[in-house]
Amino acid sequence: MLIKILDKEFRPYISSERLAQEIKRLAQEVEQQMQGKRPLFISILNGSFMFASDFVRAYQGECEIAFVRFSSYEGMQSTHKVKQLLGLPKDIAGRDVVVIEDIVDTGNTLEEIYNLFADKQVASLRIMTLFFKPEAYKKNLPIHHIGFSIPNRFIVGYGLDYDELGRNLPEIYQLNIENMKNLVLFGKPGAGKGTQAAFLKEKYGLVHISTGDLFRHHLKNGTELGVLAQSYMDKGALVPDEVTIQMLQEEIEKNPNAAGFIFDGFPRTIAQAEALDAFLASKQMNISATLALDADDEELIKRLVERGKVSGRSDDQDEGKIRNRFVEYNQKTAPLIDFYKKQGKYHPINGIGSIEEITQRLSKVIDVL
Repeated sequence: MLIKILDKEFRPYISSERLAQEIKRLAQEVEQQMQGKRPLFISILNGSFMFASDFVRAYQGECEIAFVRFSSYEGMQSTHKVKQLLGLPKDIAGRDVVVIEDIVDTGNTLEEIYNLFADKQVASLRIMTLFFKPEAYKKNLPIHHIGFSIPNRFIVGYGLDYDELGRNLPEIYQLNIENMKNLVLFGKPGAGKGTQAAFLKEKYGLVHISTGDLFRHHLKNGTELGVLAQSYMDKGALVPDEVTIQMLQEEIEKNPNAAGFIFDGFPRTIAQAEALDAFLASKQMNISATLALDADDEELIKRLVERGKVSGRSDDQDEGKIRNRFVEYNQKTAPLIDFYKKQGKYHPINGIGSIEEITQRLSKVIDVL
């Protein structure tokens, strides 16, 4: 049975009975490691409070427990970095500590936990998490006890929340992706893709992924993928599709609670479309529709020339260059039109009219997907 929390739908994922079985197994596993010792369990709030409570009840040996939470504030402003554990017992030197986490995804919080305990002189430090997302994990830090390894998709319940709601659910629910809307947005230069993407993003709670913006971000910040892309560009070579797909993958994994995605600027070739389909299929997702903003070339040329007067972009002021861009677009896009038509996902949209009229035309298609 689906449940709705705020604007999202969730489906049953892990039952309370299955949670109890796994917690019992974890308790026995930790008991074997702690024979003859009295561990100090440290539950990281808020998410792990239900897990910690049930775990301690299942644990048969002597133990102590403390409940702590992170602080990331200096004054009234968040530093976006974990600074301290509030509620940590003052004297834990020589203790065998087991940290109880609800979920480990990227590992950023886990890294801070290790840093915070580095100078505490504990006898041993072990990490236990009820949920682990291996696809999202970016660190090389040990996790000693894992309950469930799960896909990188948003979950709620049993202490985990969505915008502070859902913690009291006795089982785990997973974001329902059957109604996820993943859109490919086509359009010649000047067709208004960026404007419409901004409206659709807000209206449907989608994440707008522009490959142009992605490349600029990675190149500007010198990320690993940005450096790799730059190495090809420096040689005058095209950046391989695999690199672009990895950028898309990172962006999708950053947004596990998204209602869907708008892909803008990708795919541009059949090979890229096939690679995107394969990647989404690995995430149990797919393209819902491709929306193509159709507009008369002469009308678009007028738009671009006017835009060029404001932006100062030379390629928007030279009519010859504009027409060449249209020719290149037609050559690249024509095969993709056939590709998505065969899948029954191609939807041409009249791109002439007011912004509001075009948004309504797009929405009419999206609403019946």
